[in-house]
Amino acid sequence: MDEYGRFVDWDKMDVSAQSQDTKELSCTEFQELKQLARQGYWAKNHSLRAKVYHKLISNIPCRTVTPDANVYRDIVVKIVGKRSSSSLPLPEFVDNSLVPTYCLNAEGIGAVRKIILCVANQFPDISFCPALPAVIALLLHYSKDEAECFEQVCRILACNDPSKRLIDQTFLAFESSCMTFGDLVNKYCQAAHKLMVAVSEDVLEVYSDWQRWLFGELPMAYVARVFDVFLVEGYKVLYRVALALLKFFHKVRAGQPMESDSIQQDIRAFVRDIAKSVSPERLLEKAFAIRLFSRKEIQLLQMANEKALQQKGITVKHKRQNVHLAVHAENFKSEIVSVKEMRDIWSWIPERFALCQPLLLFTTLEHGCSLSRFYSHSEGHEPTLLLIKTTAKEVCGAYLSTDWGERRRGGNKLSFFGTGECFVFRLQPEVERYEWVIIKHPELATTGSETENHSSPAASSLSSGSVPPERLSPFLSARHFHLPSKTASMFMAGSSECVIVGGGDGQALYLDADLNHGRTSHCNTFNNQPLCSESFQISVLEVWGFRD
Repeated sequence: MDEYGRFVDWDKMDVSAQSQDTKELSCTEFQELKQLARQGYWAKNHSLRAKVYHKLISNIPCRTVTPDANVYRDIVVKIVGKRSSSSLPLPEFVDNSLVPTYCLNAEGIGAVRKIILCVANQFPDISFCPALPAVIALLLHYSKDEAECFEQVCRILACNDPSKRLIDQTFLAFESSCMTFGDLVNKYCQAAHKLMVAVSEDVLEVYSDWQRWLFGELPMAYVARVFDVFLVEGYKVLYRVALALLKFFHKVRAGQPMESDSIQQDIRAFVRDIAKSVSPERLLEKAFAIRLFSRKEIQLLQMANEKALQQKGITVKHKRQNVHLAVHAENFKSEIVSVKEMRDIWSWIPERFALCQPLLLFTTLEHGCSLSRFYSHSEGHEPTLLLIKTTAKEVCGAYLSTDWGERRRGGNKLSFFGTGECFVFRLQPEVERYEWVIIKHPELATTGSETENHSSPAASSLSSGSVPPERLSPFLSARHFHLPSKTASMFMAGSSECVIVGGGDGQALYLDADLNHGRTSHCNTFNNQPLCSESFQISVLEVWGFRD
């Protein structure tokens, strides 16, 4: 049909919407380009869109040495060889199940995989880039050959303008963008956010799909319109469109029963079938009607989230065994939690222990309510899991990273130990995990200055130092604080008289020596619910270890 149609299956393309009028793009001013992109000036002329993409991408500031079309011609035979394109294994940094075909013909579909492999060869520093297949597939529709598409993709990846963010290429950048999107949803899509919280156990997991909606599920006509504006305005456009998608999902599906067992699957299905309810023009209109943070404010928020992830050691994607396989139903028996509940807990623990099997070390039903026996059965095991069921049917617990034998280092005094991997949680009456772990017992501190440090982490500065606190939503705000050094190891404590376990957002458990009674300490800084009753009687207490 034209010189840029080599990889296009025209039967799949909406050619009825294509104008054959000859158009040119002569403007270079940003504001004018911005308006033309939003209006879809080049959207109805395939050849013009191809030329505009080439022009915009050619103007991206890049590294001095950026692979070009000639590099592709030199390496493609060496890398691909005589193998069939459909059998080519993809690099780990892309999701093998998410390689959109859009309106590509058979040659184009095979070319996507070839280009991905050649990009991986030239960019060994890419560690996580799930959007790459969609970007390559889209650009192939508007490329004369594979080499030209490769060069355009490389220029996008090699952009060296610090103020111009394009495609996430590391897990840290991707995950922090998911957290940032969660912040934006909570501020700008409060009704949708409330629905997500009501129907999902892990809201952040739902929001981690936001790039998949755009670069995976969105139909060709829509993603091309988004890409038009993205090449002109940058990353912020992606947030806008994803927020608009969530708003439309909530509007269309509000009050209706879920179509599947997963809100994630429902949103994906809605985005795939968006043409049934929303046009591309209406989607963009909604996206740009949102009065979003400035680009600078979003950048600061993104930096704060990256810093929080780095402090938690979350910088790379780990392969986790399916949690439904990690806890074997036939070998598991607890008087406190079901197999499903234990699997839920298992999905929270650090990756290196997630493949282990739970091993019952101590239970009050068998070993009695003796603190000394609690210690003797728990010592020598690291980490451990504490489970408590109260006489009021409440269920709570804690993941404890350090051997209880460490308590002996303090002699007869109550001493604190543990690491930042500790956390407390509640399973009944509803599930809640408290990630930010710190003891809240000022009466245990020996000096006034220590009391202040122990009791007021929320007063600490933001990790980025630049993001105003009022701009951070409660959904993620706790993640943005770093603790004073004096509280860095105050997560668990034990003596002959009591056990204390610190919890997130001001939560702490205090167990008496007879293991019959306990109480909680609760700080309302983040308006979260307490672990359980302020004072409670223990019905059953269990300690679990981890078996290889």
